[in-house]
Amino acid sequence: MERRNFLARLGAYCAAAGLPAFALADDDHDDDRRGSTRPGGNPSTLPVTGLTGRVVVVGGGMAGAAVAKFLRLWGGAGVQVTLVEREPRYTSNILSNLVLTNTVQMSSLAFDYGKLAATYGITVVQGEASAADPVSRTLSVATASGPRTLGYDRLVVAPGIDFAYPDGLQTAAAQALVTHAWTAGPQTTTLRDQIRAMPAGGSFVMTVPPAPYRCPPGPYERACVVADWLKRNRPGSRVVVLDANPAITAERESFTRAFEQTHAGIITYVPNAPVVQVDVGARTVHTAMGPFKGDVLNVIPTNVGPKFLKDIGVANADRGFAQVDVLSYESTAAPGIHVIGDASATTQPKAGHIGNQEGKVCADAILRIFAGGAPDPAR
Repeated sequence: MERRNFLARLGAYCAAAGLPAFALADDDHDDDRRGSTRPGGNPSTLPVTGLTGRVVVVGGGMAGAAVAKFLRLWGGAGVQVTLVEREPRYTSNILSNLVLTNTVQMSSLAFDYGKLAATYGITVVQGEASAADPVSRTLSVATASGPRTLGYDRLVVAPGIDFAYPDGLQTAAAQALVTHAWTAGPQTTTLRDQIRAMPAGGSFVMTVPPAPYRCPPGPYERACVVADWLKRNRPGSRVVVLDANPAITAERESFTRAFEQTHAGIITYVPNAPVVQVDVGARTVHTAMGPFKGDVLNVIPTNVGPKFLKDIGVANADRGFAQVDVLSYESTAAPGIHVIGDASATTQPKAGHIGNQEGKVCADAILRIFAGGAPDPAR
């Protein structure tokens, strides 16, 4: 059954009961999450669909926020949704490359979780998820006020990515000097300041991690953005792109033209150059293609699954990511646990818009299960 037919049946149920169904609409454009974080209520705009269930979502990024929102929007007031997120605000990785040139300010990329709570009745818990018990279906969370245990019928995990740092970058001190800036935040502004401090004729050396990694075109976009700024502000400077992959992994024709024509003489692209070691003091990246010295180093490490996936028993794919059934994003290792966004191992790119769509597919599947059915079959 297609989702629109499933939702139509829910709407028919609401109509038969004399209840509002208009909130079942797919409101894709309602994504502003600014506001103050507070416990979720039961907004009168949500329908009563007859569905009941408890869902806990770990991670408030693009995938986690989407699944939380659409569980309530489509499932209605009887579906209780709790979002567990370590940070009080979400900072978007999208557009963060433009922070490096001061075109965009970090403050414009920050969003809190107030609207999820106020409009959709989602309970937001600021804390760190530490363990899950798939038998008792409980999640342990460390919060500022002490440990909490949250019960669930379905657990959705969207923790994003972590990094496997190369030799030379395994201490906090080294990482403070050579940043990845691949999770938008303080490292982004640090890298911006380092670029602005470059001398004319300087070198910006950056790396591209082995695929799969978050935002496939992102490193190449960064190279172009930095090259454009250096061209106008630091004459004679260059950008060296050390790619662990054998070729450009996304939009190859466009970026090849950008490297060889638009930024000819500024960008040097080196494929098959995985990082072997980083000498922070000498500002040198050692690769399979030799050493490269720069005034600024931007090393994006290999992307891996967060430790939390292993802790809850779902890290059953390469690099600690989670294998899932893409009809529901339920883990193939732990029934009742769904993994969406960058943490899942699928053939889809690790990208924000993909995470958003995965959240909707996952929400739809969970609601079908709560209704006594099965996820929408592939066609």
